[in-house]
Amino acid sequence: MLAFVSSPALAQSQPWLDTSKSPEERAKAAVAAMTIDEKLTLIFGFTDADDLAKQADDIVPAAVKAVVKANQVPGSSGFVPAIPRLKIPAQAQTDASLGVRVEGMQRTALPSSLATAASFDPTVPEAGGRMIASEARLTGFNTFLAGGANLAREPRSGRNFEYVGEDPWLAGKMAAGLINGIQSQHMVSTLKHFAVNDQESQRHSLDVTISPEAMHQSDLLAFEFAYEQSSPGSVMCSYNLINGRWGCENEYLLQKTLKQDWGYKGYVMADWGAVHSTADAANYGLDQFTGFPCCGDRKPWFAPKVFKAAIDKGEISMTRLDDMATRILWPLFSTGAFDDPAKAGPIDFRSNAAVAQKAAEDSLVLLKNDGNLLPLVGVKSVAMIGGHADKGVLAGGGSSAVMPVGGNPVPEADPKVWPDPVIYMPSSPMAALKTELPKAKVSYSSGNDIAAAVALAKSSDVAIVFVTQFMGEGMDSTLELKGDQDALVAAVAAANPKTIVVIESGGAILMPWKDSVPAILEAFYPGIRGGHAIARILSGKVNPSGHLPISFPASDAHLAHADIPGFDQPDGKAVHVTYDEGATIGYKWYDVKGFKPLFAFGHGLSYTTFAVSDTKATVDNGALSVGATLRNTGKVPGKGVVQIYVAPDDYKAAGWEAPKRLVAFHKDLVAPGSAAAAFAQKVDPRLLATYEVADNSWRVKAGTYHVLFGQASDDLPISVDITLPDMIWSAVHN
Repeated sequence: MLAFVSSPALAQSQPWLDTSKSPEERAKAAVAAMTIDEKLTLIFGFTDADDLAKQADDIVPAAVKAVVKANQVPGSSGFVPAIPRLKIPAQAQTDASLGVRVEGMQRTALPSSLATAASFDPTVPEAGGRMIASEARLTGFNTFLAGGANLAREPRSGRNFEYVGEDPWLAGKMAAGLINGIQSQHMVSTLKHFAVNDQESQRHSLDVTISPEAMHQSDLLAFEFAYEQSSPGSVMCSYNLINGRWGCENEYLLQKTLKQDWGYKGYVMADWGAVHSTADAANYGLDQFTGFPCCGDRKPWFAPKVFKAAIDKGEISMTRLDDMATRILWPLFSTGAFDDPAKAGPIDFRSNAAVAQKAAEDSLVLLKNDGNLLPLVGVKSVAMIGGHADKGVLAGGGSSAVMPVGGNPVPEADPKVWPDPVIYMPSSPMAALKTELPKAKVSYSSGNDIAAAVALAKSSDVAIVFVTQFMGEGMDSTLELKGDQDALVAAVAAANPKTIVVIESGGAILMPWKDSVPAILEAFYPGIRGGHAIARILSGKVNPSGHLPISFPASDAHLAHADIPGFDQPDGKAVHVTYDEGATIGYKWYDVKGFKPLFAFGHGLSYTTFAVSDTKATVDNGALSVGATLRNTGKVPGKGVVQIYVAPDDYKAAGWEAPKRLVAFHKDLVAPGSAAAAFAQKVDPRLLATYEVADNSWRVKAGTYHVLFGQASDDLPISVDITLPDMIWSAVHN
């Protein structure tokens, strides 16, 4: 493919090639030059060419099948053919948020999105986004099916590891960071899965009931922040029903909220297998049905023959088709994907692995460190136990799973069917720790024989137990660790008082052994160099700086929902869930109920100590600005996070769902005995407001509010009082 260079003559005859024009002007000009068949080409895409070959020629003509076969990256997720007459490139689509997923190819895997959210630093996912986008372009792709922003409403949801936490402000900023990184490389990124796609059980048939007020103050607010801060080229609608309407034909979400109120210019893409109609889907906001045939697609709803018949019957207007085509083209121009086409080429995997390792080092969370057991200094012998720590680190399953460079070192792990064979990253914590502690004897026990593990622990200065929790797309989990892992930890801890637990998980877990071990490190799914990152933190070469983007429950009894509807049952059963907790998610739920979590949202320890000072909270014409200084009061350099929350004097009178909300955070590297430069941030007024459905507005109720400063949601020792006036403004973006 060649880059397009504008010339006066060409610009006059084909104005969409004129780079001096705006993306909107170029998209409209291209659509104006299209035939109806060319427009229909844009709205219907394909997945595996071999599966496509089995479809009837009257649905997908043989010539189109041949084009897909000849041009699609084999094993990729989706492909929308080019329009050569107008120089419109094909849309080559790849999964997902953690790296390039292509059957038969090895690529660099980032830590899970939940892990990078724990960095509390949007530049971390942004750097990761740039890296995985560069690999995608060099593999031949121009569209990334990335940017998960669903809130961790259900702690047991199988895809929480793909998402970015339980708080709208944190989730929005971290999702935007990834999307900005991807789109900076002249690629289109999605933002997904819109919306309230908060569990995997029965995801194709689940009907979610939630009030508009609660949606706008939780799930939709996270998407709104992510959209505003990144301008994603595409928004992917979800499988589930929301208030009785399918996500991909939900007029309230797609047409009214996203396109009309928020002013979204890009296109809505359906998740694979999430389309249920032609006219309703198109008229209520869906712009592209791609990935056909896949995932139980019932009919080729947007196939040219089918869609043209709906137009001929008057069910869909030509104006709507033009709008769909314009929206699909807009991000190709706005991101530079049109003018700088992707081209396959060599990839610098070594440099990219370093990016992934840096992301992990910024994201792992030290949950507990009694007696400063960590970092490991002067130890002569270390017992490493369990979790295949001699071979690698665990990854999540499903469409985001990346086959890593170097392959899967644990191919025997179960399950071997969807959501994928279980993949481990070839980054052995044991090998890495041997490098970091060359004078120590590091020995390994699989943990399958608890007695053998106990014997090794007794004979070692320190024992490190690795526990794993596999989670994946299409399945939810429990908070309990599988197998005998809890018993293993308890037995090792009883044998060696210097026991450290390293957790590789897709989200929160229960820890019945928490009080029996002095140190716990949450690694999440740490990516292709995760073992190296773990070893560098254990050895003290890296100071941990991650903070939890989710709350860890102390008990199943503390969850908003005792059971997950349809859990562990065959897919396709019609089930319903009412989110009567509304916007009271995560730490907000614990605050309202008075439950003490196992570990609180925002919690994270360091090998140094920090103090927050010079706190400021000022109100100017109703606008709140906050600021503070972060000081390192310890003895080693470290990255600290200042977290700022706001609490109304009476949260119920203010109309809030919970006593406090996160409104700002800031991370900085600070030398010992020094202070970082003071920071200041303006607080988004929606974080102080309630959504009023009657007139589609946001409202702040006048009164006294407390601005709380600290380093975790349960560690906020400084309070500054402010007075806010009554304010109301439209939810429609200007």
